[in-house]
Amino acid sequence: MILHADLDSFFASVEQRDAPRLLGRPVIVGGGVVLAASYEAKAFGVRTAMGLGRARALCPAAIVVPPRFEAYSEASRAVFRVFDDHSPVVEGLSIDEAFLDVRGMERSIGSPLEIATRLRAAVREQVGLPITVGIARTKFLAKVASAVAKPDGLLLVPPEGERAFLHPLPVEALWGVGPKTAAKLHERGLVTVGQVARTPQILLVSWLGPAAGRHLHALSHNLDARRVDSGRRRRSIGSQRARPSGRWTPESADADLVALIDRVTRRMRAARRVGRTVVLRLRFGDFTRATRSLTLPHATASTELILAAARELLAGVLPTLELRGLTLVGISVTNLEPEDAMQLTLPFDRRWTDALDAALDQVRDRYGSAAITRGVLVGRDPGIAMPVLPDPGERALG
Repeated sequence: MILHADLDSFFASVEQRDAPRLLGRPVIVGGGVVLAASYEAKAFGVRTAMGLGRARALCPAAIVVPPRFEAYSEASRAVFRVFDDHSPVVEGLSIDEAFLDVRGMERSIGSPLEIATRLRAAVREQVGLPITVGIARTKFLAKVASAVAKPDGLLLVPPEGERAFLHPLPVEALWGVGPKTAAKLHERGLVTVGQVARTPQILLVSWLGPAAGRHLHALSHNLDARRVDSGRRRRSIGSQRARPSGRWTPESADADLVALIDRVTRRMRAARRVGRTVVLRLRFGDFTRATRSLTLPHATASTELILAAARELLAGVLPTLELRGLTLVGISVTNLEPEDAMQLTLPFDRRWTDALDAALDQVRDRYGSAAITRGVLVGRDPGIAMPVLPDPGERALG
């Protein structure tokens, strides 16, 4: 059996834990946008990524607090220590959720239900946070169970009860079903997982395409052979920055790239990873989106090389930005490989840039991220850097 453990409204719960006056009250964590909302605020319709003005209109009594990412990171580390105490195989999904493999532990530790009960109590006692746990035979169903059990709940789906639990749920419960896919299924009269399960796979493939059709058909029958993998490494490393609507210039967009790529490449080097494909994601003023990518000849973690690729991508969409404006910039590097996959012999004019990256990393590690920065970023708001689950390589280094 597999456990999916998911902290409830993580950022907001940390704020309520650290400031008892906030307990039981609607809390919003954020600045211009909502980063997290307590369940008391969610009851009024407040949702993550919603504009703060809209959130205040929905919930005038909400208390808005600025984010404290160091507190969230420390709480995450404490929770993962509890996870490690309860299972030898833990696969982190984000800073506030993980899969735990508890198979074969009945005689030595207890049943999956007993382990989950003790886990929830330990997180509450040692970290002071509520956590929901779903238990099932597969990773997919364990995650669905935790979503159904929220908030602060515990739900076991026994093997003999899988279909009775899964099939009445809406199609949106299936991984990979977003608004567009849900609309396609609804158009054909499929609104529950059970209806998807009873639909021949060949029809799902004809409607949704080979990959999505086979994927949803398998999940609707709870066919998920993936194991909990404690050594799973991130396939991409990225970061993004939201911008006020209507406020942008080519220079400010370029400064965003510089800040984001500084952040991304530093994380890559900390994880000893290099990558070949640079991906630029933009959200325009009318909330439409665009994605552009460029694959480099060789894998790298060089700030200079990845910045040059991102600038080339940005130049190609500047005419669209002139027409539509810019509200979000995102950068990620994919096709990641271990650092030793990078060519050992670099051109002479590239060696000094890698040495400079290493020197900057050492200064920031010792004195903090703000100790040294590029001239274009001096005096500029660095934006919100969301905390992320460290890559296994980063954890090993730390």
